[in-house]
Amino acid sequence: MPRLYGFEDMAYRRLRESEAAALRLAASRRLLKQSYPAITDWMNAEGHRTTRGGLWRPAVLANVLDHPAIAGLTENEQGELVSSGGPQIITPEEFFAIRALRPSNDPDNDRAEQREYLLTGGESVCGLCTEWLDASPSGSGSRGYRCSPSTQQHPGGCGKVRINADLLETYVAEHVLAELAKPEVRALLEAARDQVLGEVEQLRKDIEAARAQQKELGKDYARREISKESFKTADQELTKSIRADEVRARILEQVKHAPLGGVADLVRWWKHAPLRAQKGLVVLMLEQVAVYPAASRGSRTVDADRVALKWRKWDEPAAKSPGKSG
Repeated sequence: MPRLYGFEDMAYRRLRESEAAALRLAASRRLLKQSYPAITDWMNAEGHRTTRGGLWRPAVLANVLDHPAIAGLTENEQGELVSSGGPQIITPEEFFAIRALRPSNDPDNDRAEQREYLLTGGESVCGLCTEWLDASPSGSGSRGYRCSPSTQQHPGGCGKVRINADLLETYVAEHVLAELAKPEVRALLEAARDQVLGEVEQLRKDIEAARAQQKELGKDYARREISKESFKTADQELTKSIRADEVRARILEQVKHAPLGGVADLVRWWKHAPLRAQKGLVVLMLEQVAVYPAASRGSRTVDADRVALKWRKWDEPAAKSPGKSG
């Protein structure tokens, strides 16, 4: 029996850090509702291989992300998942969130678009309701972004904005590269990256504070100082906050891959750069991309009337993007 990806031993007590890091990124992509085929395409392109040295397949990755050990959990005699005391590759909250996606996202039946998206993870939002845009292929199979309509499970979206991904990403890339062509902007990149990474550090602190608050809630409930209903409501809100901050932090961390020097021809570099480096530059330059409805049905025009670019202000504290509802 092969060892579990991310671990050195069969007892799940020692992590293999290179694999654990890749698995965390895969988990983040799954939490952003990327399909298993899309995630395994990315893993294979990045050179990550299974413990047997083979290419990743959707079903294999789904099995790994469904293994309790990656969240430091184990099953007791009653069939309940409890802490194993072992190391965590992802948090239990992230693990259960990924499991919650299983019914409607079976890897064998997942027909979602397999190509990657540049502006997911909160980098693009609906201009009408400010909800994050989701990766959403059209009926013809072309890549697209969409404000998902509000449902009982995922309230908030208006469902009134959809845009072709290639058109939007080309528009954003052209403006980012034009801004980077300015010598004064290139000179500020290193300080800008440090500022964004500072935002990541603050997010990590917020996460730890929220987890500490959850523990205090548990103690209050055990002492019967708050009702069960109050405990559940507060705990669920904190869990949502932690999950959103974890995903956002991992997205912002991609600025580490942004090239800060030695790139003479940025346009040529962009055409062949890995997605994580492209995302790193976008996150570094733009705080948010807001997309509004097309002027007319079927319009393929992408301009300043339809897309609003909010440039990151490097001389001020970076603002935190709104979290995904639900």
